[in-house]
Amino acid sequence: MSYQVLARKWRPRSFAEVAGQEHVLRALINALDTGRLHHAYLFTGTRGVGKTTLARILAKCLNCEEGVSATPCGRCRACTEIDEGRFLDLIEIDAASRTGVDDTRELLDNVAYAPGVGRYKVYLIDEVHMFSRSSFNALLKTLEELPEHVKFVLATTDPQKVPVTVLSRCLQFNLKRFPPSTIANQLQRVLEAESIAFDRVALDTLAQAGEGSMRDAMSLLDQALAFGGGAVSADDVQRMLGAVDESARFDLLEAVARGDAPGVLAKVAALDDYAPDYEALLGDLISLLHATSIQQSVPEVAEHPVSDLARLQGLALAMRPEDVQLNYQIGLMGRRDLPLVPVARQGFEMTLLRMIAFRPGGAPESGSASASSAVADNQPAGSRAGSRAGGQSPADQARAAVASPRRPAATRNADPAPKPSPNAQPEQAISQTQEAPQTVGAAPVDAGVSSTVASGAVDAALPLSADTWTETVTAIAVKGMPLQLAMHSVPTQVVGDTVTLSLPEAHQHLAAASFVERLRAALEAHLGRAIKLSVTLGAAASASPAQQHQRDAESRQREAEQAIYNDPVVQQLQNRFDAEVQPDSIRPLDDLPGDER
Repeated sequence: MSYQVLARKWRPRSFAEVAGQEHVLRALINALDTGRLHHAYLFTGTRGVGKTTLARILAKCLNCEEGVSATPCGRCRACTEIDEGRFLDLIEIDAASRTGVDDTRELLDNVAYAPGVGRYKVYLIDEVHMFSRSSFNALLKTLEELPEHVKFVLATTDPQKVPVTVLSRCLQFNLKRFPPSTIANQLQRVLEAESIAFDRVALDTLAQAGEGSMRDAMSLLDQALAFGGGAVSADDVQRMLGAVDESARFDLLEAVARGDAPGVLAKVAALDDYAPDYEALLGDLISLLHATSIQQSVPEVAEHPVSDLARLQGLALAMRPEDVQLNYQIGLMGRRDLPLVPVARQGFEMTLLRMIAFRPGGAPESGSASASSAVADNQPAGSRAGSRAGGQSPADQARAAVASPRRPAATRNADPAPKPSPNAQPEQAISQTQEAPQTVGAAPVDAGVSSTVASGAVDAALPLSADTWTETVTAIAVKGMPLQLAMHSVPTQVVGDTVTLSLPEAHQHLAAASFVERLRAALEAHLGRAIKLSVTLGAAASASPAQQHQRDAESRQREAEQAIYNDPVVQQLQNRFDAEVQPDSIRPLDDLPGDER
């Protein structure tokens, strides 16, 4: 007996066997059970989602010898002949190959005749959007005067090309793409029924590759069986699809998170030996970045498409939320441009290097032992070090901001103003400047914090207090995430050699054990004695260094704006040319680099 492909062998033969599409099944079942039958149905959706399958099941429901119902017997002559594709009164038409009006009229001329063996004559027109305008006109005339014994079922992947006059005469159902979990579960049921060994990870990979199409996933399963010699394993599926396993994807993003450009290139070179599909691999990294963002935002409700949740949690701690968002956008743009590059590997590498080079507010400096990220504590590899192409790091900028408050001065836009008359030529007064450094909003005051701690009075044996914390943060040798932990926290209790920091819940990702340990080591080096450091979540009565920096920045910004509005030249431009000042273009002069002041 010849081999029958799985997609045909396991095509559903009743509504009960259909996976998914509950919104369509419910409407059809209720219509059949109550006898409220429409004369024309339109099934729309992408390939392999069940349009033709549902049409054939509907034809069985209408022509079953046991009566019209949503549960055909499957044993009578009509049911078996429809399953075998030889039922006389089920007329299947491929509109893609019969687009001419003469072909359409020839088919529709027989509509008036009664069914030969069944209860209803069912016309199934696949890819109906391929009809010509004349063919649609002929079909429209037929739909307007259908006999009681005729039902039309139209199927299309592009309903936008079907005239609205035809759409308005059909009961339309939009079949959705299958979720990967639904496809994987169906593949598992098929393999279990066939008594074939498989890996669940392999089925998940095939489901993702199916891109919402059950038929495509079934065809890939057939290919995997041939490739694996009758078994379905994760390694064979990955080799067959040119896919990269989950661990390698984590390795790439973790190298990006710590700014390890040489490591990224080395990993891509190792993957290149397997000839991966770089567009699909970049899509997998984008999906992993999405999962990372969900883990950072709502971990309690997230359903992650990964098996190694611990590494995902580590990645969520290692990457700042703004880095994840920017890398996601960079990945999308890189995938869009990948067909334009001469070699796919080059485009893939440039996308990852772009993620390292462009970071909101900068990144930790390369090679610094104190700038290693939380990735080191969440994957088997050794310690990691961040990288920065050059310039002042955010840590240095933050220290400079809290250590030396600057005078609030304003800068003016250098864009040319409308040219005044020859009698009056005022100097250019408004300048386009760089965006101000990112700041963190002030946390609410916790009334429950001890007033003694809030005022800075602590154990004299250890010179740490809320009042002196900003100066301490400026002086200690720490960078990266541990510095951010110090910037956003405030000492609330100092007892003996034990220091307790209060950290707002909004920054709880900074309370990772590795960050706390590195901050403790920096404080020990600064104080010259051993200490114990713990972090509690909650608001403190005193402002953190980051909050103080924000307040100073807001004050300087207000004074800068006031200076611009009070400037005589600006007022002259406003009066003479009806000019308007753009407040978001004003920056305090001291916030600008030296060459732009």
